[in-house]
Amino acid sequence: MAGGTHPASMIPDPNPIMALPFAALLLCIAVMPMLFPHIWEKHYQKIAVSLGALCVVYYLAGLHAPGRMLHIAGEYLSFIVFIGSLFTVAGGIHIRVKGESTPSVNCLFLVVGALLANLIGTTGASMLLIRPWVRSNKYRYTGFHTAFFIFLVSNVGGCLTPIGDPPLFLGYLKGVPFWWVSQHCWPAWLTAVAMITGIFYLFDRTNFVRAPRAIREKETAHESFKIEGLQSFIALAVILLSVVYAPPVLREVIMAGAAFISHKRTLRPIHDANHFSFGPIREVAWLFAGIFMTMVPALDYLQLHASTLGLRSPQQFYWLSGALSGVLDNAPTYLAFISAAFGLRNLDLNNAAHVSQFLDQHGIYVIAVSLGSVFFGAMTYIGNGPNLMVKAIADHAKVHTPSFFGYVFRFSLPVLVPVFLVIARFYIAK
Repeated sequence: MAGGTHPASMIPDPNPIMALPFAALLLCIAVMPMLFPHIWEKHYQKIAVSLGALCVVYYLAGLHAPGRMLHIAGEYLSFIVFIGSLFTVAGGIHIRVKGESTPSVNCLFLVVGALLANLIGTTGASMLLIRPWVRSNKYRYTGFHTAFFIFLVSNVGGCLTPIGDPPLFLGYLKGVPFWWVSQHCWPAWLTAVAMITGIFYLFDRTNFVRAPRAIREKETAHESFKIEGLQSFIALAVILLSVVYAPPVLREVIMAGAAFISHKRTLRPIHDANHFSFGPIREVAWLFAGIFMTMVPALDYLQLHASTLGLRSPQQFYWLSGALSGVLDNAPTYLAFISAAFGLRNLDLNNAAHVSQFLDQHGIYVIAVSLGSVFFGAMTYIGNGPNLMVKAIADHAKVHTPSFFGYVFRFSLPVLVPVFLVIARFYIAK
């Protein structure tokens, strides 16, 4: 029965009604910036924390499970230190753009960003490239430029290594070999990147030809890039190495220290050129504080009752893990579904021998959940940490970004769902 403690796993078993604060927060993020922008801008912190506090009180007083909330607080701290550090360091790297990008150059930019996401993570690649992406398209920047950047650089691109996206890193910590995902997911990755880039070219070509010919020829005649703030790449390397090799707590100390030193050593003209401020990361920190608190009952209920949902086939795992990763944090969603898949075979995710056996005999489930968790993070602004940060930086640059529902209904649903159907058809067994 929901509302107590699950005897086998000792995970608190919440009443499903406690998913309502999470649904309410999602609704606020989606609707209030459009309907009540001034109220939202002034009070979004209070709204996020108040809804989150309902779940915290429920776990403390109702379920008597303070340890669960302490655990999620630790995950939130790691998350915000990681993306905050990358945001700070990326603000000290200025990619100077001369001229405006043509559609073919934009496609190359996005593909390079997708590859880079596997080396420095989707958050690192997003923070490094979003500002030059905005600058290189400033005379014709529209909502689809924001959407496709999020699709490829902030999400889909990072599917080849554990560094690329947090769900894959959690799998690596559980015993999935470092290169296993690359070996088994690269065909799906290549197909998705190629399809999304091709669709983007059609959008961008149409947008490009609408500009007056004289402006097009003048603005695109002398495209060039120059990187300033190269010393910040040292801090970036320190952060990424700490993610892979440093133990918890020390990892966060190293990341925060590297970001602090990088920020202090960055020359003022570089920050000015990037229009750098801590406004975007503050907004993301408050919103994700509420998201992390309110998502706990939804995730716990899912993990404990996944088997009652009738999950059996890899495609079911792909679509459901993907659908929930679009609105929940995709890292714990990945773990919940991987745990459910192991449970179907009476295997333990925390047993190294069982992990090896499962990968050999039932690896398609890991492929399905990996692709679902990483790819579907692009479905909404809250599906993955970098998404909201990209939007916040683009908003700060005074360029057009889609609303929450505009992003979903104008871009992610019509563009991504057909791509994901192709992935399911050719790469996920029924």
